Amino acid sequence: MKRKVSIQGFEGCFHQVAARQYYGKDTEVTCCSTFKEVIKNTVHDKQSHGGIMAIENSIAGSILPNYNLILKNQVKIVGEVYLDIKQHLLVNPGVRLEDIREVHSHHMAIQQCFGFLDKYNWKLVETEDTALSAKNIHQHKNKHAAAIAGKLAAELFNLHIIAPNIHTLKNNYTRFLVLTHKDYATEITGADKASVNFVTNHQKGSLAKVLGKIADADINLSKLQSMPIPGSNFKYSFHADMEFDSTGQFNDLIENLKNCTEELTVLGVYKNGKLN
Repeated sequence: MKRKVSIQGFEGCFHQVAARQYYGKDTEVTCCSTFKEVIKNTVHDKQSHGGIMAIENSIAGSILPNYNLILKNQVKIVGEVYLDIKQHLLVNPGVRLEDIREVHSHHMAIQQCFGFLDKYNWKLVETEDTALSAKNIHQHKNKHAAAIAGKLAAELFNLHIIAPNIHTLKNNYTRFLVLTHKDYATEITGADKASVNFVTNHQKGSLAKVLGKIADADINLSKLQSMPIPGSNFKYSFHADMEFDSTGQFNDLIENLKNCTEELTVLGVYKNGKLN
């Protein structure tokens, strides 16, 4: 039985690349229009083995609404994938650079490639998704349009990479979280990273106490993200990613943090993803 996971985006998108990188090339995907739909499928679809969700980008930063989606629903983080985002200019076979009159892609992808695009007097057409742009170019057999998308989209839709790696900033990584229903999450052998959400008591120095305990436990705080609590008067919760040598070390810290936090939720304990 093939593994089936939910992703945000269309066939050929970077979420699908992340799913393949984590689970293997035979992984089937259910394409969703929103991250909320990914969560819904992960929680309720019995045919789904989980979901893949982008959480931050090395250039654009964190996707804050996704932290709340994870926190408020019955999911656990069981892994992560760091993906090097490489944008290519794709055309139908036989199309030359001089044939191109317009370029289609998601607005973020277009912005990432202005260093290359500024060399040409092409019409830039913003679309819903990079991979969907590639699919449309293929389906319409367009001889005067190109798409900006990834290598997988080129492979799936039989498009030619006429100009590879046209993104201006070459170190552009997106971090994806691997999610599953909380009831299906099992202990991961060799886990060395965890994601936690906590709320302090808002007294003077309360956050410093939490950070001090993390440092005293010899645990690396690789990310700390504050997020407004919906419906509150400028109160914040904190998302923390922690790296450790053993789960025992982490579990001891969690027990110590209970005394200096109002709320404390472990969102997942998993293996540290690697930058390729």
